[in-house]
Amino acid sequence: MPTKIILDENEIPKKWYNIQADMPNLPGIPHNPITKKAVEAKDLAPIFADGLIKQEFSTEKYIDIPPEVREILTLWRPSPLLRAERLEKLLKTPAKIYYKYEGQSPSGSHKTNTSVAQAYYNKEDGIERIATETGAGQWGSALSFATQFFGMECTIYMVRGSYEQKPYRKMMMQTWGAKCYPSPTTMTNSGREILKRDPNTSGSLGIAISEAVEDAATHENTNYALGSVLNHVCLHQTVIGLEARKQLDIAEETADIVIGCAGGGSNFAGIAFPFVRDKIEKKNPDVEIIASEPAACPTLTKGLYAYDFGDVAGLTPIMQMYTLGHDFIPPSIHAGGLRYHGMSPLVSRLHADGLIKSVAYHQNECFKVAVDFAKTEGIIPAPESAHAIKAAVEQALLCKKTGEEKTIVFNLSGHAHFDMSAYEAYFNKTLPDYEYPAELIKESLSKLPHIED
Repeated sequence: MPTKIILDENEIPKKWYNIQADMPNLPGIPHNPITKKAVEAKDLAPIFADGLIKQEFSTEKYIDIPPEVREILTLWRPSPLLRAERLEKLLKTPAKIYYKYEGQSPSGSHKTNTSVAQAYYNKEDGIERIATETGAGQWGSALSFATQFFGMECTIYMVRGSYEQKPYRKMMMQTWGAKCYPSPTTMTNSGREILKRDPNTSGSLGIAISEAVEDAATHENTNYALGSVLNHVCLHQTVIGLEARKQLDIAEETADIVIGCAGGGSNFAGIAFPFVRDKIEKKNPDVEIIASEPAACPTLTKGLYAYDFGDVAGLTPIMQMYTLGHDFIPPSIHAGGLRYHGMSPLVSRLHADGLIKSVAYHQNECFKVAVDFAKTEGIIPAPESAHAIKAAVEQALLCKKTGEEKTIVFNLSGHAHFDMSAYEAYFNKTLPDYEYPAELIKESLSKLPHIED
């Protein structure tokens, strides 16, 4: 039985998988934040590339990956699928644990799968600059890389808490030619408003999104790019799951459990959606698909399924999703990429329909298994990915208790080479476990926009 399954570069998927073609129920139609009417393609045109808008609304099952995008993907794709045999031995579990490793991309995470595609479509439209937000820095790094390849400028609003925790991410973005600012800034109306209310705020993805959207909307040569949440972003990430399915076939394995960490939903969607397709089509109807999120920001596990803004300032479309309230600012956990108040509408709909499940963990218990993983498998996982490892370990230990020989597959979405301060805090026992801030979330949820669906 192979412990490392590698595909040839010719086996990189030629098409993305669009789960909107197979979902039993689609999410509610997004609404314009100003008119409160259903969003049309023309409403998104001021800040998004035409090709991405078409993908956002498409129900076509498979969408061609442009050759120019696929050529760049060959720099790191296909990514390997590895069996964590040493971790299995440590856990003394009969389960087989496989992980899809996305940390081999130039930016060190799965985010590059969509950044290249988004830069390509914007370049096709003649856009000269892209504005975006980033949490832990993976998305900002990925977009910096992609825009550099297409000769474009890039402006990044990085959540202040992560900006201060992860200086080398900022330097990576600057190396690829991007300009990176700690959000909230004094450069935008939305940033100035937040600073007026709380000058010492650590920021949030919702705030940074507001700043980036405002930047794009007020400059004709600039579009906006989002690293997660939206339909077209989830679409681009399905190369992960499509490759993993093929690799499992080579290993003569069928996934019993599929796991991904979940913040906005992109890497989870990437690994999960092709397996959700198998579940819907009854090819593997019993596969269990689990999203793992932080207990300090438990969007799926404790959020409300409702219409809400995707950002703090209310500039983005109002989407039907699991939410903790658009002005909720999560605690500054080290898994900065998971600090988002909402969840992908596609992931949210699948969760509401019972096709996927969710769990939530505190960061110390996630770092504990991350260290075990590093000691046994050699890869130091990103704090975000540690949540997926924690869920995988829990499932493996359950198999140990029941004696079941299940096959567990999880997405290792990135490495932690720029997150060692988080590990330092863990080893120094200064890493706090934040309790679920129920009262703050209750207050935030009281401010949801009213939409008649």
